[in-house]
Amino acid sequence: MSASFAEAAARWCALAARLLGWRPGEFWSATPAELAMALAAPEDPATPPPPTREMIARMMERDAHD
Repeated sequence: MSASFAEAAARWCALAARLLGWRPGEFWSATPAELAMALAAPEDPATPPPPTREMIARMMERDAHD
């Protein structure tokens, strides 16, 4: 039998707290993709590289116009 959403969410929230230092609000504000990226091993070739300053500036500019 699989765990309920509440049980699974509680386990993932606890894991994020222990490994990442996230508080519940940070966990619930993150997307599943953000959580996966935060927990991925940096040396794993499937882990995307961190954004460059230019990428961040473009994202911020795009968000400012939305």
